[in-house]
Amino acid sequence: MWGVERPELPSRVAGVTMAGFRVRDLEELRIVPHPAVTLLLEFGAGSPVLDCAAGQQRGSMVAGPGLGSAGAARAWGVNVECVQVRLSPVIAHAILGASPADLDGAVVPLGDLWGREASRMCEQLGEVSSWQDRFLLTDALLARRHEARPPVDPEVAWAWRQIVVSHGLTRVDGLAAEVGWSRKRLWSRFRSQLGLPPKRAAKLVRFDHAAHRLVAGERAARVAADTGYADQSHLHRDVMAFTGATPATVAGEPFLAVDDIAWPSRGTTLMPHGSRDLRLGRRPEMRRPPL
Repeated sequence: MWGVERPELPSRVAGVTMAGFRVRDLEELRIVPHPAVTLLLEFGAGSPVLDCAAGQQRGSMVAGPGLGSAGAARAWGVNVECVQVRLSPVIAHAILGASPADLDGAVVPLGDLWGREASRMCEQLGEVSSWQDRFLLTDALLARRHEARPPVDPEVAWAWRQIVVSHGLTRVDGLAAEVGWSRKRLWSRFRSQLGLPPKRAAKLVRFDHAAHRLVAGERAARVAADTGYADQSHLHRDVMAFTGATPATVAGEPFLAVDDIAWPSRGTTLMPHGSRDLRLGRRPEMRRPPL
């Protein structure tokens, strides 16, 4: 059973979304790549464990965009309680104090970036009993860190927004001309400030959009046609490259099925298999689909 909580108020920082998780027994779970920097603040009696290419990580951690590519990351744990934050790459540098490029899709203990501030924050989260108070504490910290550092170049932020709003279908080769930069300059600034080059960013955003449509129950052929793939085989290859699994397998991944509960989009909520009633402001208890 998964307990999922959402903030009642939006973050003070554009590009921050968060959710709270309480999981009694998390069996091995495939991490599906997502176009955001992921920040995990754990405070429960147990501890989340992440197995990835760099080894095994426990406790609070931060991961760059695209974590889990090729199916290389799995999570598990018992009695896990945590606040998970998704940071747009545009604001990640300011909040983390390090560029997402330094993460390069890997996982780093949060203490390596924040020092003692990371453990103090997790202690505070454990001392309060209300999830809404935890979200407020987390948001205050993120806002304070965001205000203390300069933003990324506006040209880089604009290019990222074009990729996101087009679901990865914008012509990235034309972005440099739009902002009046050379291609080399935009590619270099984009990579150093956001953590991945524009073409990789567009592929990841397109994959993420397609994967969630598969979870929603849409046929792979329709998803491929609507999301810019040449054909269904092209979609199959891309999904395999990002997850190490077929589109049919990815459509049932609990990591994706919980997304529209924890981070609702487009005003709709997907109901994972085995779940029952879900209303705003109430914590759903969600049965984990079989892996």
